[in-house]
Amino acid sequence: MLKSKLKYCLKLFLLGVVSSTAQQETGNWIMYFGTNKINEKISIHSEVQHRNYTISPTNIEQLLLRTGLNYNFNPKASATIGYAHIGNHLYESERKSPEIEEHRIWQQFLTTNNIGRVKFEHRYRFEQRFIESDFKMRFRYRLMLFYPLNRPMIEKGSFYIGIYDELFINDKSNFFDRNRLYAGLGYQYDSNIHFQLGILRQEVQSAAKTFLQFGMIYNTDLSKKKSTKNNKIKS
Repeated sequence: MLKSKLKYCLKLFLLGVVSSTAQQETGNWIMYFGTNKINEKISIHSEVQHRNYTISPTNIEQLLLRTGLNYNFNPKASATIGYAHIGNHLYESERKSPEIEEHRIWQQFLTTNNIGRVKFEHRYRFEQRFIESDFKMRFRYRLMLFYPLNRPMIEKGSFYIGIYDELFINDKSNFFDRNRLYAGLGYQYDSNIHFQLGILRQEVQSAAKTFLQFGMIYNTDLSKKKSTKNNKIKS
């Protein structure tokens, strides 16, 4: 047990050293998000994030895989419970497997409201983090604003601005974990597909780093496929 604790502390130290070395470089995050509708109340969240120390996507920092089960109370409020796996890599590491792995259980409550053309999204997230032999809990709050540029609302063919600030709070020492400030431009290709390009500034205690983000949102409606299949069987 002591040996594994020492190995974990050494890995964290090395990650801290190389992360500070890489702070001067702009990183990038390539992201996919999806909501897969089962019925009017239930949907499945899917997510992949390839996070890199540098602009080049060849110097990986983290690979995050996240999924969850959503329950929609109404069109403006939902709750989610899910699981995530995060692989953390050292700067310019030649290893294909991560140096530190994290397994994460998470719960989330999300609400939205509109004031004029501006859509506000409030996201409250709790995380139980299993990092090697260590256990941590964290709370996150994100306030995001969406503003359509060429339509009264965000719909097919809309360009829009997205801005958010997210605060991370630990349950143990170092109460402040990090803060993320983001601004970007989005485009809704159709009712299921969005593209987003933006800049994120992340402050982690005494260090800060900028990331270029490219994201794709692809939502599917599995309930329609099921309905179509049932209709074919009946006919």
